[in-house]
Amino acid sequence: MTTGKDLLDLGFKSGKWFKDALAHINAHELEGAALLAYLDTVKPPAEIPLLAAPAPFHENIRADSVVEQQNIDYVRQSMQQLMRTPTVVTGAIMPDACPAGPPGTIPVGGVVVTRNAIHPGMHSADICCSVMLTNLGKIDPKTVLDVAQQVTHFGPGGRPPERQYPLPAELLAEFQANPFLNSAKDISLAHEHLGTQGDGNHFLYVGISAATGDTMLVTHHGSRGLGARLYSAGMKVAERFRQQLSPATAPANAWLPADSPEGVAYWAALQTVRKWTKLNHLSLHDDVVQRLQVPVQQRYWNEHNFVFKAGDLYYHAKGATPLDPQFMPDITGPRIIPLNMAEPILIVEGDTTANNLGFAPHGAGRNLSRTRHKYSKADKTREEWFAEETQGIDARFFFNEIDISELPSAYKNAAEVKRQIDEFKLARTVDEIRPYGCIMAGDWEQHAPWRVKKRQEKKASS
Repeated sequence: MTTGKDLLDLGFKSGKWFKDALAHINAHELEGAALLAYLDTVKPPAEIPLLAAPAPFHENIRADSVVEQQNIDYVRQSMQQLMRTPTVVTGAIMPDACPAGPPGTIPVGGVVVTRNAIHPGMHSADICCSVMLTNLGKIDPKTVLDVAQQVTHFGPGGRPPERQYPLPAELLAEFQANPFLNSAKDISLAHEHLGTQGDGNHFLYVGISAATGDTMLVTHHGSRGLGARLYSAGMKVAERFRQQLSPATAPANAWLPADSPEGVAYWAALQTVRKWTKLNHLSLHDDVVQRLQVPVQQRYWNEHNFVFKAGDLYYHAKGATPLDPQFMPDITGPRIIPLNMAEPILIVEGDTTANNLGFAPHGAGRNLSRTRHKYSKADKTREEWFAEETQGIDARFFFNEIDISELPSAYKNAAEVKRQIDEFKLARTVDEIRPYGCIMAGDWEQHAPWRVKKRQEKKASS
C-alpha cells in the first residue's frame, strides 16, 4: 500500500490532495511508471515565485509640501512591493494617490494591470464605488437639495420596507444564479440597501454647471454591504489559490485565476454588482426627478473602484476614473471627478496614454488619515471648523453631527490636483459643476448604541 511517506520520498509536497490521490492509487494498485504518470496529472502546480524586480509603474504625481512628499514616499514603497506580485504587468499612480493599508497594499489612486488574474484586494471592499450626474435644467438648487434630503438614505443599514425600491426580476435572477451572490443574506441586502449611500466620503451634491448654468445632481457611493460581502468571499477563495499557487505573495494581493471556474463566477458577480450599484444611483436620481416633476436633460456615470478587462489583462482601479471607452460599455458622456464639498466637480474627457493606462484621478485624495486630521484640528471646535470651511455653501450632515474628517481641509489641495491633471496630461476638463451644497452622512457613530451606552455608564459612575 502506498502511503503519504512514499509520496514525500518521491519529492511531492504534502497537501489536501494527498488523501484523494492515495485513495485512487491504492484502489487501482498503481506502481512504477503508472504511479508517476498519475501523480503528474493530479499534483498541484509548481509554486510561482515573486517577480525578481518590481514591474514598472508610472508616477503621475508630484509633491508640493513635506507632508505630501511623505505620502508619496509611502505610496511608492507600497507599489514597489505590490509590483513584485507574479501576475502583475504594469501600473500607475494618480495625483490623488494616498495609502490605503500596510506596505504592499494598492493605494487609493492606484491602477494595477495583471494577466489572467483577478485580485479582490486591488478593488477593495467598496466595489464599484461610483458617481452619477443628472442635469435637471434651470431649477433652484436649494429646492433640489431639500427634495433630495427627503429621498436619500445615509448611514448603516438599509431602507425601511415602506421606502424600499423594487429590484428588477432579471437582476434578482443574476443574484440567484451566481454562487458568490445567491445567499439569502445577499439577496436581502440587494433589496434593503438599494437607494442607500452609506457613510464616509460618500455624498449627494447639488451644483451649477459653469458652461450652461443648469442645476446638476451628483451622487457618490458604492455597492454597500452587498459589495463588501462579495469582496470578503472573493478574498477567501483567492487565499486558497494563493496558498497553493504562490505562498510568497502577500495575502492582500491574492488572486483568482480568471479562467478558473471560481474566477469566471467572480467576474460575473462583479458585473452583477456593477449593475446593482448603477441602479442604486438611478433609484435616488429618478425619485428626485419624479418629485420635482422636471425633465432629465442629461445623465451619465462612472465607477472608480472596479476591475476592467482588455483581452487577458485585468485593470484594477482602486480610486481611479476610467477614460478608455473599452472599459465602459454603457458610456453616455464624459467622466466625473469630485474634489471636496466646497470645490467644483470636474467633468473631464481624455485619451489613453502610456502613463495614464486609460485612467484619470478619482478625486482629491488625502495626505493624512481621518484620525490624524481630526487631531490636527483640535485647536477649534467642530462647529467653528464647519463654519469656516463651508462658508458660502449649503453643507448638511444627514445625522446632524459634523464630521470634520470630511471637511475640505481633510483633502489634498484641489488646485494642485487640477494642475497635476494638466501637467501629466491625464484628462481635459470640459466643464465644472460649481457647488451650491451637499449632504453627507456625518458622524453617525456619535449616536451608535455602543457609544451612547458608554457615555451613560461614564455619567452614572461620575
